[in-house]
Amino acid sequence: MTVELPYYRPQGGEIALFEYAYQNRLPLLLKGPTGCGKTRFVRHMAARLGRPLFTVACHDDLSAADLVGRHLIGDQGTFWADGPLTRAVREGAICYLDEVVEARKDTTVVLHPLTDDRRILPIERTGETLRAPPEFMLVVSYNPGYQNLLKGMKPSTRQRFVATRFDFPPAEVEHEILLAESGIDEVMAGRLVDLVQGLRVLKDHDLEEAASTRLLVYAATLIRDGMSPLEACRAALVEPLSDDLETTEALMEVVHASFGD
Repeated sequence: MTVELPYYRPQGGEIALFEYAYQNRLPLLLKGPTGCGKTRFVRHMAARLGRPLFTVACHDDLSAADLVGRHLIGDQGTFWADGPLTRAVREGAICYLDEVVEARKDTTVVLHPLTDDRRILPIERTGETLRAPPEFMLVVSYNPGYQNLLKGMKPSTRQRFVATRFDFPPAEVEHEILLAESGIDEVMAGRLVDLVQGLRVLKDHDLEEAASTRLLVYAATLIRDGMSPLEACRAALVEPLSDDLETTEALMEVVHASFGD
């Protein structure tokens, strides 16, 4: 049975890098802003390589046990339940830790034996040591724009990975993505791409985050299904970016300049 690949439009040599890393059993680090395609890229590559994918959305409370596993109590008594990292190692899958810097510092330490030439996962609570098969791959990502003194990847961890940087696509590539992802017409796609380029200029002035390609696809999808461009852009490109009323109204002025006719 042929598996359909999730759509992904490459921007450079990231596909080749992923394949080289996979073939040579190297862990991979993806750096880039929210909504620029990192997760879609990993999904695409897992399907391309024919490997199962375990994705973990990291957060402040993520513990080592959440990744590795824990003992649980069931009808038959206590039993061990593998976490997603352990399952990925056992099955020779790709394990993707999204926004890995959000996890607790003590959590990322469990990755270290998997990211050097040992490629092992010690499970202290069961006394088991798993050796990763050749098909296993660890991929992590984070947004450098969120980094600060409290939330950054330690150099001792970062230097265990080969890495590549993502960014929002150039306008012509983003236009192509919009057509493929939303099915919107060429003219409207062009206007939306021009709009989002204008909104991104404001990122360093009034916004913590720039309007993402993901949000752009959302706006195009709403418009394609009949929502007015102004309301679609408010819902998908303005309100998700800020809670401040003055800021959202300023953003809507940019939208009106593009779609007020």
